[in-house]
Amino acid sequence: MATTGTQESAPIHVRATVHPVPRLVLASALMLFLELALIRWLGANIVHLSYFTNFVLLGSFLGIGLGFLISRKTWSVLPWTPVLLAGLVLVVRHYPVSIDRQGADVIFFTALKTTGPPAWLMLPIVFLVVAAILAGPAEAVGRCFAQLPPLTSYRWDLVGSLCGIVGFSVLSVLQAPSYVWGTVAGLALVVLVGGWQRWLALLAGVAVVATLVVESTTAGVSWSPYYKVTTETVDAPSGARVYISVNGVPHQSMSSADWKLNRASEIYGAPYERREETPLRDVLVVGAGSGSDVAIALEKGAEHVDAVDIDPRIVQIGVDDNPDGAYQDPRVTRHINDGRAFLEGTDAKYDLILFALPDSLSLVSGASQIRLESFLFTEEALRSAREHLTDDGVFAMYNYYRQDWLIDRLGGTAAAAFGHAPCIDTYGAATAVVSVAKDPGNQRCGPDNHALPSSHLEPATDDAPFLYYDGGMLPTIYLWALGGILLISLLLVRAFGGPLRAMRPYADLFFMGAAFLLLETKNIATFALLFGTTWIVNAMVFAGVLLIVLAAVETTRRLRTPSLPVVFGLVAISLAVAWVVQPAWLLGLSFTPRLLVAVLLAFAPIYLANIAFAKRFEVSGDSQAAFGVNLLGAIVGGCLEYSALLTGYRNLLIVVAVLYLAAFLLKPRATLPV
Repeated sequence: MATTGTQESAPIHVRATVHPVPRLVLASALMLFLELALIRWLGANIVHLSYFTNFVLLGSFLGIGLGFLISRKTWSVLPWTPVLLAGLVLVVRHYPVSIDRQGADVIFFTALKTTGPPAWLMLPIVFLVVAAILAGPAEAVGRCFAQLPPLTSYRWDLVGSLCGIVGFSVLSVLQAPSYVWGTVAGLALVVLVGGWQRWLALLAGVAVVATLVVESTTAGVSWSPYYKVTTETVDAPSGARVYISVNGVPHQSMSSADWKLNRASEIYGAPYERREETPLRDVLVVGAGSGSDVAIALEKGAEHVDAVDIDPRIVQIGVDDNPDGAYQDPRVTRHINDGRAFLEGTDAKYDLILFALPDSLSLVSGASQIRLESFLFTEEALRSAREHLTDDGVFAMYNYYRQDWLIDRLGGTAAAAFGHAPCIDTYGAATAVVSVAKDPGNQRCGPDNHALPSSHLEPATDDAPFLYYDGGMLPTIYLWALGGILLISLLLVRAFGGPLRAMRPYADLFFMGAAFLLLETKNIATFALLFGTTWIVNAMVFAGVLLIVLAAVETTRRLRTPSLPVVFGLVAISLAVAWVVQPAWLLGLSFTPRLLVAVLLAFAPIYLANIAFAKRFEVSGDSQAAFGVNLLGAIVGGCLEYSALLTGYRNLLIVVAVLYLAAFLLKPRATLPV
């Protein structure tokens, strides 16, 4: 059993606890809960951070790794965690910050003119603050690790992590406001902090909750599983309009269909003008939002509309306040789902399929370049839309696309998917409507039709769904920020962990951490494609990964497992199989077999790799240092995930295989026969 050897002289909040398992479970649950809460809350309050939430995730990994290294010291950072959390909440709420995204090589959907620090500076600051906050509960976990056998401590750490993710997921189901998250985190910190500092934790917790109560009870503010939603009603001679913002960015306006068609913009009527005057029986609106586009479809004579949107709160706003009562119309059926997942799961045929401004303004948690709508605009997605059109059917999409190259890219994607050029109506400032009929004889392009240029960007694909990235090398904004993060991490690990050569015995665990994070990210992307980018799918992937890791630990604890060379060989085979079997092959399967095959392909390498990790971790001389180094390796894995912009997600498995090979080669010889 590993011990710190310093606890006898340590302060009371550092000494060994009589019951380490309950404390370990509570601290581990708090780590996951706090990580998810910070991703959501910071993304909602720092404008444009929702496009960079992976940096919050990386900061969490650094903080947890540092917390494990600090747990070997006689001093503690845990009592100051509530103070740091309170300081962060107060500063962000009272001094709003917008990340300046100007000059980036990636399109960000926003109508705001942002000010404040550039992203390459602001992101490392957020990264550092998050790391400092997460270090406290991680330290509590690390001290419990020192009192228990390695695999026992790892087991209860996983149980606590599952509790944290399930707890936050339940609050997401209930669309709980931010002060509920703050109350849960604050109570956990008060329990964990001992001595007189508990009163300090209580005061800080009250400050956090009070601030969040003010935030969430402000008129027009509510929370969905994805955003902080703000509504503002403006009276006008043509009728009241409701403006909806998410995470501080204008998202959509809700007004009458008549105003939209005749006064707002020509884009709303263009899709109907580009089709022949055939009956409009069934219409699919993806990105239905608060219902304005649905109301327009009804105004144009649709007999039935399937209205699909990923966000239940925004749809409910439409149910409550849409001036046309679109969602109360018996001709409308609401679906809270990812648009691509709906297309893959229905057999319905439509006379018109409309992608109505489905720009999400947010990333899928844990995947740095997948936005909620990423798999909706790939060539394969548009082919799927074509298959769901009637013989006279038309597909259309419109938005303010920000860049002319994006309009041409989407036009080229439509041409590739449908086999002929689409109609493209442009309205200045990179606003456009792309319309294409299943049969080219059924589309009527306007006199000012924008013809596709001879050269344009290749379509985004399911393997590389990076629609808003114009190609080339990695964007400068990411290189600066990631470089800063790696440098900061290196300096902090050296400061708190001592000479790096002292961690050399755990170099293999470092590479295992990097490989595991990269493998998890790839699986998030795969499940988002196969089952949708909804928050529930993402939560199920995270929970599933933890369950599989727990199963690997229990297997190692209870059964005799093969030698490490054999286990690593099986990892290599499972990665090779996952690389060969492409996700696109599974989309044609019905839900149950698709789920079974996807789970087997995704989780087999994780299960085997964690048997190898558990065997290695079991014989580590210092479980705190070993686990901390493993988590620090995850930071490198998180940075490597950005290489998917160059390689696509499928080839990330090759990088994962190389990292596991490095781990095997660096493994101390004494552990090989285990």
